[in-house]
Amino acid sequence: MSTPQARKVSDSETLMTHRALPEDANPAGNVHGGVILKHIDLAGAVCAMRHARMSVVTASIDRMEFKAPVHVGELMLLYASVNRVGKQSMEIGVRVVVENLMTGELRHAVSAYLTFVAIGADKKPATAPGLILETPTHHRRHREAEMRRQLRIEERKRERQAQESEHIFTENA
Repeated sequence: MSTPQARKVSDSETLMTHRALPEDANPAGNVHGGVILKHIDLAGAVCAMRHARMSVVTASIDRMEFKAPVHVGELMLLYASVNRVGKQSMEIGVRVVVENLMTGELRHAVSAYLTFVAIGADKKPATAPGLILETPTHHRRHREAEMRRQLRIEERKRERQAQESEHIFTENA
């Protein structure tokens, strides 16, 4: 199978919206984090699919950071962009901005980074197209994504070592 041709960041940038409704919220009128997460995952998946032009699955979610509440009646604007592409995986950054539809006020509510894996027609991981960085912002996001990737690799290594040492400890008990 040939390697897909690299694509520009701007080719897959995605904006999705969702108006927060009463069924999305708790009794205080704040939208549940899980509802916001669902929309973040959807926006990230659409962005990853637009880049890969194939199915994707969510592999991980990093740094889900809630900065401000989302209230019933407000509009969530979910901006998704590809930050980094590996062989089969893609890091997608999603920023949620909330708009008060009565006043026009905007506020940054949530930021998250998600990793998706491209899935071929055979339902197995497939090669994702490379990424063409176009702006200084794209280059900065790519550098930051590389740092997050290194941290994830180190964290997995530490977890594996801890689990192995725990396994040895329980065997000797």
